[in-house]
Amino acid sequence: MVLLSQVIGALLGLLAVILGAFGAHKLKKDFTTDQMASFETGVKYQMYHALVLLMIGFNFNLETDLEYYMVLSFILGTVLFSFSIYGLCISASKGKKLKLLGPVTPLGGLLLVAGWCLLFYNLIKNLI
Repeated sequence: MVLLSQVIGALLGLLAVILGAFGAHKLKKDFTTDQMASFETGVKYQMYHALVLLMIGFNFNLETDLEYYMVLSFILGTVLFSFSIYGLCISASKGKKLKLLGPVTPLGGLLLVAGWCLLFYNLIKNLI
């Protein structure tokens, strides 16, 4: 699980840089200001959580169910949150907004919150 956290963290980081550059150079001319801001939010959250996954992978053994669900929440949350935003922005810029992705974004956000809650609990459980 440690290696998975590190590999997925590195992959998400790599894709965040690529998508950020793609958005800044290619999509900027096709996007409205609001779409560009939303796309950038997706990229930022993806990078933040890529770094979190790397830090978790390097600092935890990831042997417990709590740690497993923490990593899983961050991975799924990042994919659902960021990639649904990308899909919404790109499809809207083409005039064919994929409305089915709308409910996916908050679900991804909820999983990210769950990941942070589990990380917080994992860090303080020995203090209580």
